[in-house]
Amino acid sequence: MTRLMQTTSLTALLLLLSGCSNLNNSLNAPIKPKVDETIEVIENNSLKSISDMTAIAFEWKKVEDPRVIGYNFYRAHMHKDGRRLKLIESVDNKYTTHFVDKELEPGTRYVYQISSKADNGIESNTTNAYVAETLPRIAPVSFVQALSDLPNRIKIVWRPHPDLRVAYYKIEKFNSILNEWNTKKKIEGRLESEYIDTGLDNNESFIYRITAYTFEDVSTNPSEQVSAKTKALPISVTELKATNNEPKKIALEWQASANTDIMKYEIYRSLIKSFGFIKIKEVNSNTLNFVDQIDDDGKEYFYKVISVDKDNLKSSSKVDPVKGRTLNKPEKPTITLAQIQGTKAIINWNAGDNRAISYNIYKKAMINFFESKTEKFTDIKELRFEDNNIVAGVEYQYSIQANDTYGLISDKTDEASLIIPKISLEK
Repeated sequence: MTRLMQTTSLTALLLLLSGCSNLNNSLNAPIKPKVDETIEVIENNSLKSISDMTAIAFEWKKVEDPRVIGYNFYRAHMHKDGRRLKLIESVDNKYTTHFVDKELEPGTRYVYQISSKADNGIESNTTNAYVAETLPRIAPVSFVQALSDLPNRIKIVWRPHPDLRVAYYKIEKFNSILNEWNTKKKIEGRLESEYIDTGLDNNESFIYRITAYTFEDVSTNPSEQVSAKTKALPISVTELKATNNEPKKIALEWQASANTDIMKYEIYRSLIKSFGFIKIKEVNSNTLNFVDQIDDDGKEYFYKVISVDKDNLKSSSKVDPVKGRTLNKPEKPTITLAQIQGTKAIINWNAGDNRAISYNIYKKAMINFFESKTEKFTDIKELRFEDNNIVAGVEYQYSIQANDTYGLISDKTDEASLIIPKISLEK
């Protein structure tokens, strides 16, 4: 609080006014004050003030002039207005000796002059110019830290403000697209000291700052900016391989993810390379293989293996899958000879591939048009089969299957039909 030493008359003041007005007639309507120099003025020595961050309270000694009905307050912002004072308040009660000028800027010097007000818009000269300064803003939050490498979130911690006037904090995050700060959260309570920003993208950086507010909603300056980065997705496995020559199964193996906090791997499978993957198995981080048991021959699937870390973050699924296939059935044989020789049937064939270790022979006897009887001969090692147990006049149909060492069975060959004609007896 400082008091200017020079005295400014209201007449001189009028030369510096920009749109001063009488509040009884609207502060926005400029009028020329009517000055009566005989009207008593507030004693300069009686004028005192007390400052807060956004307000200045004044008190003074009441004037005794019976013509006085109130007081006019003029004010200028010293850094913006210089000495161009404006009427800011007109007090209508001469017995009032206190006035609070509110909604001021913290840490700012203002100059005031006061006149006594009579009827019909007449007023006295003003007091000497009186300088008062609002209190500075309280100090910013002194310590702020943003913690990186958290899953889909960033944790912000700060030291609680020591000033008891602090009521709450506002957490602001910088929007790089709009190039502006946005309020993310209001945190009530001076002693609160953390905030977690959730739902963030992986491996992304963000910038924050904190501003403290008093109970009167007066803000500190923002804290220092802090930045942090969310945790990246774990690294995928490498060298994923799938077999294509195992019977009734597809075996997978891979190299471990480079991350040290992997907890498990998830195996996904699809019939189609580009979509439709469904999780079929989870294994722990020490397991680097999996056998998919499949009750089908020549079945083809596509596979992905996803790394899962301790925070349940999963490696990207946008990786090329590997294709695996169960072992195909052995190729079916090819019949090269099917004929009747005397009273027996002779069947010869060639192997379909080199996997066959034995053959199954199916013999179907056609009893009538609607009925048949089938016999199966197994573990045939040769490429020839002779059947002596046939009856003249009955049609027999033969087909062959190959068996491999894994117990896989080929499809049947087409049926070869043979019949011994009946012999006619003449008397």
